[in-house]
Amino acid sequence: MADETKPLPKHLAIIMDGNGRWATARGMNRSKGHLAGAEAVRPIVTHCSNLGLEALTLYSFSTENWTRSHDEVSFLMDLYVEYLVSERPLFLENNVRFIQVGRREGLPEKVLDELDATAAMTEGNTGLTMALALNYGSRTEITDAVQTIAQKVQAGLMTPADITPETISNHLYTAGLPDPDLLIRTAGEMRLSNYLLWQLSYAELYVADVCWPDFDVAELDKAFDAYTNRTRKFGAVV
Repeated sequence: MADETKPLPKHLAIIMDGNGRWATARGMNRSKGHLAGAEAVRPIVTHCSNLGLEALTLYSFSTENWTRSHDEVSFLMDLYVEYLVSERPLFLENNVRFIQVGRREGLPEKVLDELDATAAMTEGNTGLTMALALNYGSRTEITDAVQTIAQKVQAGLMTPADITPETISNHLYTAGLPDPDLLIRTAGEMRLSNYLLWQLSYAELYVADVCWPDFDVAELDKAFDAYTNRTRKFGAVV
């Protein structure tokens, strides 16, 4: 159990890795791994909400994942529709606000409809913000932010001298959320995979060996314990 006497992260980011490997190791189709991965999200969201975290961002589908097989991508899009509908009671019961971070362009209309419906239904919730990184890539996000800022400069709404790190943060998909304090990646992988590159500048990193479908509340508490026992320096000498 996480030690609630020590400060927990305000914002937890997770790269949910290993669904396919989890299924393959059990002689199953990759789709079974994605189903198990979707089921694994529920207790994590509930636990983070109960602990009072401000935000949880889950890396679910990257801009690079479109290169996977048509069948797998189609299955995942259908799974998002099912997930968004089925999890609304969980969000409402736990006062969770749902948002999507990532590009809307390219996502099927049926997915956009359920994203919008879930976001609207939970808009007034004041607890945990659960951000689903769907059709997300950090370089794309930064490019979009820079283009928007450049358009404002061109329109005379600001000057180049007005642009600060805060300006860039305020134009990212995650605008309004605190930067993540802790990044967890499952399945033992040691890379960021184009995820929240700007926002993770000072985040603590934690790698779990288990694949995402096996990442449960006990594993999450291990990560929180590791986080609370670290000294965060932010470049200073402590």
